[in-house]
Amino acid sequence: MKVALSPGAEQDLLDGFEFYEFQQANLGWYFLDSLYSDIDSLGLFAGIHPKRFGDLYWTTSKRFPYSIYYHVADGTATVVAVLDSRQNPSKTNTRLAP
Repeated sequence: MKVALSPGAEQDLLDGFEFYEFQQANLGWYFLDSLYSDIDSLGLFAGIHPKRFGDLYWTTSKRFPYSIYYHVADGTATVVAVLDSRQNPSKTNTRLAP
């Protein structure tokens, strides 16, 4: 299965990179490597995760407290958001509302 990133998901990754890079030099790059690895695994495992927010599937990152939200259509898993799991749930609800 192909995996694609929406512009919003790309921005989420850049925001996470900036946050972790500010915490410690090169930690932002480790964050990106880890999250891209988790996202790439959707090529094999897309669709097996539980659904949240309507038709969006949900999985978590292995190394960082981030959730990956995606949908599957026409043989492609499209990541729509990569959100910090520690944020206020209402912010997540607002971002993922249809």
